[in-house]
Amino acid sequence: MNLTEAKQQFVQSWGVLGSQWGINRTMAQVHALLLIAEKPMSTDDVMEGLNISRGNANMNIRELMDWGLVDKVIISGDRKEYFSADKDIWRVATRIMAQRKKRELDPMLKVLNQLTDLEGDKKDPDIKAFTEVIGGIRKFAGHAEKTLDTIIRAEENWFLNSFIKILK
Repeated sequence: MNLTEAKQQFVQSWGVLGSQWGINRTMAQVHALLLIAEKPMSTDDVMEGLNISRGNANMNIRELMDWGLVDKVIISGDRKEYFSADKDIWRVATRIMAQRKKRELDPMLKVLNQLTDLEGDKKDPDIKAFTEVIGGIRKFAGHAEKTLDTIIRAEENWFLNSFIKILK
């Protein structure tokens, strides 16, 4: 496999992985393209590299910037906007975790907390069964939140050392 084929395969695979994580496939492909680019790319470069429209490219680049995964780069003497992806995979992973936590786990925890205050007789079997299930989910989600917060705040070396200790 040559470099061009390897890059295409990576971009396609990163897109599939992103869609499995609940991220728009094209957004993940744009990220992959910028991630493996040796120099900043313009919107035109992204459009050409992925065969997508200007609107699609712009929308996904802006979303990646909102996630903190892509930065705008100024190239002296050029009026085009250029973009570059953070190449530090630890930062990329923690930023993705932080965004997913903010968009998925935090709203779910808010709903679960609202559901704990039910009206009615707490001894009623239906209410009791419901509150037990919600309580269990809430407890699990709370542990997940604490774990994600720890990983997001952690240094790469701390995580790797802790992971190795677990494996031993």
